[in-house]
Amino acid sequence: MSEHQFRFDDSAAYERMMGTWSRLVGDVFLGWLSPPLGLRWIDVGCGNGAFTQQLIERCAPGDVVGIDPSEAQLAFARSRCKPPLAQFFHGNAMALPFPYGKFDAAIMALVIFFVPDPAKAVAEMARVVSPGGTVAAYAWDMLRGGSPTDPVWDGLRMMGVEQTLPPSADASRREVLHDLWINAGLEDVETREITVSRTFSDYDDFLTTTRSASPALNAAVASVIDSEQLTRQIRQRLSVDADGHVTYAARANAVKGRLPAAHKS
Repeated sequence: MSEHQFRFDDSAAYERMMGTWSRLVGDVFLGWLSPPLGLRWIDVGCGNGAFTQQLIERCAPGDVVGIDPSEAQLAFARSRCKPPLAQFFHGNAMALPFPYGKFDAAIMALVIFFVPDPAKAVAEMARVVSPGGTVAAYAWDMLRGGSPTDPVWDGLRMMGVEQTLPPSADASRREVLHDLWINAGLEDVETREITVSRTFSDYDDFLTTTRSASPALNAAVASVIDSEQLTRQIRQRLSVDADGHVTYAARANAVKGRLPAAHKS
């Protein structure tokens, strides 16, 4: 497995594809969290700042910090969420560069399946929130057909091309998320499913957009010799209306929990 397959350095392409999907899920997710205004937030794996921007627009935070391993993504995030609205730092989800209790809420949006050690990342999020603080995440249901890229990967599998999954795809399962939160010592743990739909102008728009932000998917599509057969396979998995518009529904699993008020470092 090559590391570059899961690096997202083309921020504009990522915004066109996953940034839009993330905001669709993020709206439902934040409504479910229903946080009070003025909290101190950390967005772990903030990417190009799509979800960070939602936090600012919807939650009137007292402070927002984003952390991500991609400098290109961070540069894009800084351009859309300028100080003092947010601050962005290069860093690792499994070793957050912040002290105990610095934040009121730690969030991870569409990231946990990319983290080599999800349990360590959840423990780190719990470490940097204050007693009574919130730790929450959402992730595409990678193993049960929930990802926005699934129609293309399903078509590729029919052509003999196997999907390269993220290193911790199992962490996208609802029951695994629940156990990760419980094992991190969090209380009042809840999970839920979030389904959202997106419509594209036509099939070409769907395919171009979907492959644009994923190096692994883009390479897999490019490797197929019979592109017409691949197109037929993918189209069978999509809803196309009389005008050619393509609508697809994706599904994410979400989890939230609270650090015990008596938590001790």
